Amino acid sequence: MGLSIGIVGLPNVGKSTLFNALTKNKAEASNYPFCTIDPNTGIVTVPDERLTPLARVVKTKKIVPAVVEFVDIAGIVAGASKGEGLGNKFLSHIREVDAIAEVVRVFEDPNVTHVSGDIDPESDKETIKTELILADLETIQKRVNNLEKEAKSNSKVTPELNFAQKVQKELEAGNPARGVANTDEEKKWLRGYQLLSGKPHIYIYNVGESELSNVSDTEDTIFISAKTEAELADFSEEEKKEYLSEIGIKESGLERLIKKAYELLGLQSYFTAGEQEVRAWTIKKGATAPQAAGVIHTDFEKGFIKADVVNWQELVDAGGWSAAREKGKVRLEGRDYVMSEGDVALFKFSA
Repeated sequence: MGLSIGIVGLPNVGKSTLFNALTKNKAEASNYPFCTIDPNTGIVTVPDERLTPLARVVKTKKIVPAVVEFVDIAGIVAGASKGEGLGNKFLSHIREVDAIAEVVRVFEDPNVTHVSGDIDPESDKETIKTELILADLETIQKRVNNLEKEAKSNSKVTPELNFAQKVQKELEAGNPARGVANTDEEKKWLRGYQLLSGKPHIYIYNVGESELSNVSDTEDTIFISAKTEAELADFSEEEKKEYLSEIGIKESGLERLIKKAYELLGLQSYFTAGEQEVRAWTIKKGATAPQAAGVIHTDFEKGFIKADVVNWQELVDAGGWSAAREKGKVRLEGRDYVMSEGDVALFKFSA
């Protein structure tokens, strides 16, 4: 499965600079609003230190990491839900991504103007939240109206109508929709509405490099210096580690952002490993072995029979598949097996 993250924020907060650094793309980054009109898209490999040792023990040189798609969406301003600043076009781009990463400006720079004049992170966050909620209110009102009409002749839709009305009340109270759904059925309905405020939301505080060692990430917030990430983009892996160590941080902003996105979206990785290649695959937590096989190819899920499964570290420690089997580390799992983070799987299926 693919993972796409939309980078949003007010104009001139460092979105395009961060996007360029993460994807090594060259989206135009200029000191004026609406520099980015059409969303720029970049594919980024997911950093995973487990791939290299796996490739070594199965004796392959081909490594295929999982990937994340980043979408640089143009700056949103107050009134975007009503079309201000090409807002309707920008908001439609957000509907297409899996998660939203909102860049919030904290850094000071007299040479980069702020769209509202003053640097006020909480005010900026409130502006974005308000515009997303206002856009969602229009969407949910249409859905409620349709469900009310349908409920007159079909009582089976009443539970969804009640839920949609609950979502509407939450939005009217100024709260995002992402915290409303509790049951699996409600989560399914919410996904179907494609509400902007219903998507997992990560805040990226764009700070100065000198502040990086003095701040700590939280459940939904990470601290990044877009300027620092831009510098890291041209470094080798060894140079990158050395530079991060010098400024007092362990992981790059890209690594922390991807990990946070995986957490919020309930995703995990598993691997396939053989002489042809070692590859990382992204699946939902709780996915069964057939569902994991289906990420490779839909026919694998349909024809699934069994799977040889071993933890990646046990495979590495054993020195390969044969030795891992001899030591009893490889398990034969069936259709009901729930995949664990870091599993290495060899699927058996009928054509």
